[in-house]
Formats: sequence, structure tokens, C-alpha cells
Amino acid sequence: MFVEFFNELLNGKLIGFKCLDCGTVMCPPKSTCDNCKGRNLEKIELSGYGRVTSYTVTYVAPMGYEKEAPYVVALVELDEGPWIIGRLDVDAEKAESENLVGKRVKVYGKEFASELFYPNKEKRVVPMFEIVE
Repeated sequence: MFVEFFNELLNGKLIGFKCLDCGTVMCPPKSTCDNCKGRNLEKIELSGYGRVTSYTVTYVAPMGYEKEAPYVVALVELDEGPWIIGRLDVDAEKAESENLVGKRVKVYGKEFASELFYPNKEKRVVPMFEIVE
């Protein structure tokens, strides 16, 4: 399911699961419901819109990501409820000088070179957030 999740991000779609037992929406997709632990799940397409709840600028990146620093990591609450993490598509300077919490964003996928610890050695897809407000 994760391969499909990342491939769909590259196509501009955000997929998740909805629990048919309790109605909880999850993203990224998981094999059991976060709320009731049920497995009666349905794949759904989410809007991809949400709001930044928190973010940080990474200046000292982990091994394999050094060339990408500095970059901004954000936690976003989607309109449908789930919270997902990804990179905010803004300069580090802007993130440091402005308060981006509460900004409306749209998620998309961006392909980066794979690295030593990433499971897919052909490509690495990162959820990205574009500020739309």
C-alpha cells in the first residue's frame, strides 16, 4: 500500500483509508484502524488540503540527506482529520522569519534521489506541502 501511496502522491493524489466500522480516516494508509483497531477498511482519496500545525527547519540533516539541507519539515492536519508529516516547500529563511503555523497547504509528491537507508533504491518520494493561502 505504501508504494501506491507514494506513486499517487507523484500523480497529485493523496490516498488513505476510512474505517467502515467507526468512520476514522487514516493517512498514510495502515493495515488496522487507529481508533478501533478494526481491519474493515476502504481506500479513499483525500482532498490533500490542510493546515500547518508545527514545523522546524533542519540545518543538520541525517546521513544521506546532507545535500538537501536546509529544509523545512512540517506537521499538517488534513481537512479530513489525519495528521501527516512532510516537507514545507518554502525557503529556510522564510520559515525562520515568518510564522507559518495555521497556513493552508496542499500536499504533493516530489521525487528525490534514493539513499542508503531508504527501502526503495530506485526512487524516494517525499510528501511536500505548498502554501496556498
